[in-house]
Amino acid sequence: MMNTTTESSGVKEFLPQALEITIRIGVVLFLAAMCFQILRPFLVPVLWGIIIAVAVFPAYQWLESALHGRSRLAAVCVSLVLLVILLIPIVLLADTLIDAVRSLAERLENDTLEVPLPPASVVTWPLIGEPLDTFWRAASANLALALKPVTPQLRALGSWLLASAGQAGLGILQFLAAIIISGVLLAYTQLGSWTVRTLGHQLAGDQGTDYIDVAEETVRSVARGILGVSLIQSILAGLGFLLVGIPAAGLWAFIALFLSIIQIGIIPVTLPIVIYVFATSDTVTAIIFLIWTIFVSTIDNVLKPILLGRGVKVPMLVIFAGSIGGFIAFGIIGLFTGAVVLALGYKLFLAWMEGKVKPAQPQEEVEN
Repeated sequence: MMNTTTESSGVKEFLPQALEITIRIGVVLFLAAMCFQILRPFLVPVLWGIIIAVAVFPAYQWLESALHGRSRLAAVCVSLVLLVILLIPIVLLADTLIDAVRSLAERLENDTLEVPLPPASVVTWPLIGEPLDTFWRAASANLALALKPVTPQLRALGSWLLASAGQAGLGILQFLAAIIISGVLLAYTQLGSWTVRTLGHQLAGDQGTDYIDVAEETVRSVARGILGVSLIQSILAGLGFLLVGIPAAGLWAFIALFLSIIQIGIIPVTLPIVIYVFATSDTVTAIIFLIWTIFVSTIDNVLKPILLGRGVKVPMLVIFAGSIGGFIAFGIIGLFTGAVVLALGYKLFLAWMEGKVKPAQPQEEVEN
């Protein structure tokens, strides 16, 4: 009878405690969900700001030292340089696009858009020579009639380009905000570093700081090995386009940058341009441009193994796989988040294995 009374009183005491804990957890989850919804529009710029700040931190440290410890002035200078690097290509690309669209619109309006006849050598090109020559001559005779079979595809492409242009405009605004956020983070580096390392220690104990270092090194590795190499390739390709007089060279360089970032490579852009140069320029210019294009198109095979994974205590294959998988799953920002997540998962897996597998005893101790 006594045991029954004790159990009954224990249940009565447990139920209010369980209800109180449930209510507290529910309130915390509700607040967390509301905070996420409120901050959701700012997550992408903030995340990009963190990535940019981590990537340029070595340059910021050097500049801060050169300015005798003026951290805020160094942060402002770094932000201004990044804004100039971003705005100059945007202005050049916009100018190129506006000129091309204006010229095309005027020719369409005045019915003066003409396609010149193909050079006689086009028909002798292997594989694509005859069909290209036939289509080119048809377009030269009647452009509208030549494009009629692919009109639905052209309309779909136009719709996609308009949608992409809108998304690109939003992305540029977010990136401008991210650069400003990165400058603020660099100006308060000590507070940010203390916050992140304290959080890492709270989550993973003494190994938390090691994981923070791995994430930091991975971001810089991806910035060097993927974005850096892609930027070098697109700039060199764009210089080649300008020197041989390719129309809308800035647009093609931008497309080459995008294709290089997503690891397709710049050959889908450079190959048609090489064909165009061989068809419209003299042989010497075309051959020199071809050699330059081959050099630029293959330079990533040399630079990526050198820059990707450098200084990171994680295999390059893990970082590369994380970047590509992250891009497929989350877009451009996934290049960084995917690499960081996979690198941290790899380190956690190794830590788990080291904790589960006991080191083998020396042979002498076993014999004794």
